[in-house]
Amino acid sequence: MKLHIPMPLLAAAALLAACTSTPSAPPAPYVVAAVQPTAGNRASGTVWFVQQGPEVLVRGRITGLKPNQEHGFHVHEKGDCSAPDGTSAGAHLNPDGKPHGPQGGPHHAGDMPSLKADATGTADFRITVQGTVLSGAPGDFAGKSVVVHAAPDDYTTQPTGNSGARIACGVIGKAAGQDASGRTVPMT
Repeated sequence: MKLHIPMPLLAAAALLAACTSTPSAPPAPYVVAAVQPTAGNRASGTVWFVQQGPEVLVRGRITGLKPNQEHGFHVHEKGDCSAPDGTSAGAHLNPDGKPHGPQGGPHHAGDMPSLKADATGTADFRITVQGTVLSGAPGDFAGKSVVVHAAPDDYTTQPTGNSGARIACGVIGKAAGQDASGRTVPMT
């Protein structure tokens, strides 16, 4: 037995299904930094900053680090890595004037957990920090720099955490999905 459904009823059912289907969520806003070594160093990689509600997922891979060592890791106030030693990136991002410290206490907006390199000198990481990427606020990560330091962060020495020289620096993109050169970099 063949069931006959009138065309207007089929069209109405299709329209209802299209209107009630769950739309896919738009991708989370993100920006990217291509991290390059400072003079005399080898560390390099890519870092994505992804807005997830009131937090930012910071994920990426840095190679060329000292094997089995922690390295200070911060967002700095200026989007400039032109100085051979990375000092053009300025101080840690700190629009609220807080002391340097760990994520669990008062800290600069740019203070992040140290990276831990494996036996090959590679750090693959996924960390979540409080912050914004592209909100238009002074503390946004977009347009700033991300810096990798030679030593671990002690989270107490003011204002730097005693994390040593800047061994790598990358300017963070200013537009969603892009790096500082304006190149679209898909999330991998």
